[in-house]
Amino acid sequence: MQNLKTHYHPEVKTLENKSIFTRLATRSIAIQDNTILLLYTEKYEDYSLPGGGLDLGEDKIEGMMRELSEETGAKDIRNIKPFGAYEEYRPWHKPDYDVQHMISYCYTCDINKELGVSNMEHYEINNGMKAIWVNIYEAIKHNKKTMATSDKKGMSIERETFLLRRIAESIS
Repeated sequence: MQNLKTHYHPEVKTLENKSIFTRLATRSIAIQDNTILLLYTEKYEDYSLPGGGLDLGEDKIEGMMRELSEETGAKDIRNIKPFGAYEEYRPWHKPDYDVQHMISYCYTCDINKELGVSNMEHYEINNGMKAIWVNIYEAIKHNKKTMATSDKKGMSIERETFLLRRIAESIS
């Protein structure tokens, strides 16, 4: 899969003499008409692609389908195609490692417009996460505003906004 970008969080100055934890993840890109299925997270005031970490040994496509279904209630996931990977190095604020190396494998897919019931994790519910079909350009505009003005923004907003811009370029 093509690497779209390698991003270093500003707090990660060097990888030399650092203990690094690698996490593999997937992101789903489902577009219908002029809307894209995203997750809005109230706590961070941002839009993100549905997705998350792969279980140990889990197939990327199966993991992508699992995450998409869990977070959005998506049904009839089909026509899955690779879009690209986003690699990032972020601070890891736990005692066992210094840096998290995350690789997000992104896939386009088709799903039914009508969503079923989601099965989000406890922290996702507590963060006010909800699945929503939204105009991709409005989502990009919203995330850019959050990056510029909000002290609530999380570490993922730069990745998500970069990916949304690349997706928008691919559909225009």
